[in-house]
Amino acid sequence: MDFTEIERGTEEIIPAEEFRARLAQARREGRRLRVKAGFDPTAKDLHLGHTLLLNKLRAFQEAGHEAIFLIGDFTGMIGDPTGKNETRKPLTREQVEENARTYREQVFKILDPERTTIAFNSHWLDKLGAEGMIRLSAQHTVARMLERDDFAKRYAGGQPIAVHEFLYPLLQGYDSVALQADVELGGTDQKFNLLVGRHLQSAAGQKPQCILTVPILEGLDGVQKMSKSLGNYVGVNDAPGEMFGKLMSVSDTLMWRYYDLLSFRPLAEIAHLRAAVADGANPRDIKMQLGVEIVSRFHGTQAGDAAQAAFVAQFSRGALPDDIPEIRIGIAAEGGLAIARALREAGLVSSNAEGNRMIEQRAVRVDQERVEDRGLLLLPGRQYLLQVGSRRYARVEPVVGGDQQV
Repeated sequence: MDFTEIERGTEEIIPAEEFRARLAQARREGRRLRVKAGFDPTAKDLHLGHTLLLNKLRAFQEAGHEAIFLIGDFTGMIGDPTGKNETRKPLTREQVEENARTYREQVFKILDPERTTIAFNSHWLDKLGAEGMIRLSAQHTVARMLERDDFAKRYAGGQPIAVHEFLYPLLQGYDSVALQADVELGGTDQKFNLLVGRHLQSAAGQKPQCILTVPILEGLDGVQKMSKSLGNYVGVNDAPGEMFGKLMSVSDTLMWRYYDLLSFRPLAEIAHLRAAVADGANPRDIKMQLGVEIVSRFHGTQAGDAAQAAFVAQFSRGALPDDIPEIRIGIAAEGGLAIARALREAGLVSSNAEGNRMIEQRAVRVDQERVEDRGLLLLPGRQYLLQVGSRRYARVEPVVGGDQQV
């Protein structure tokens, strides 16, 4: 059996040989595996980072298995503590239910609604009750919980950990018991929680689920995890032109990461595109192909082609946006304005370090010329056009002794 498409883009499979044996057995017996991916509706919009799991769920659908899109309307009120250095503010049920409604609308841009089971974990967790919660808590120890890297760091650093946060992995694991999942999908940061599911299934007398983890997708900055709160995301519901422009703003290096994790193109075709760039093809043209593919996936082929045409019309002829902010930045009399500081104070990057990374990734231009020197100084007496990626612009004028003005 060819496992290539199922395993494509996965970071880890636990246990790998058992997973392949279970797939092969299901095929021989004509049985559908129950494949679960859970999403807590803590915000209204899904972004491309979320779609890594959805794309994997779609691959299982196409292989004939049952895709379970689990909406964590109960666990969403707790908030997943994974990767957090402080206790999250709980959401109200009303907030969670409103976000869950938008998730249902967006998910079918990827999944086949006829072959998707939508489940809400409140259906069984609401019924668990105090006794059930106590019995569930007895399945794990505090020592095991503190094996989680984020919990361990918070504990060692004296950061508070609320008791309800310890419940989250148990509740997520109990979802697998309630659904009798054969396979659970999750990001690499979810590995601990996914393993709790295997443990609880064993305790319940079920065959433990296999686990597939997918990488965490970096946002447009190429550094932080894609997140709406960080503003480095591409939303599933973004307008076609906005979606295309955001994708064109990623660095030439990050473009390949997006190809590997987001594109549905055959791996051999992506390898051919890499070779073309190595032989001198313009990375911008290759990036546009990715932009068209992603926009077309969510808005249709016509929208993808139109977004590309609009982008070419605006930028290939040297056209600039009409609303470029103009900023004056004060400098000392004896020096110029460091390019990284200029980018930061103009709001084009979040820090000097990010500015330097953007330069290293060849994503910064000054007066439409690419910058490769992190030591570049902008001198007073003139205005400079700064650009990061293909969508972020500012006009900056260094002023000796002046204050920053917009």
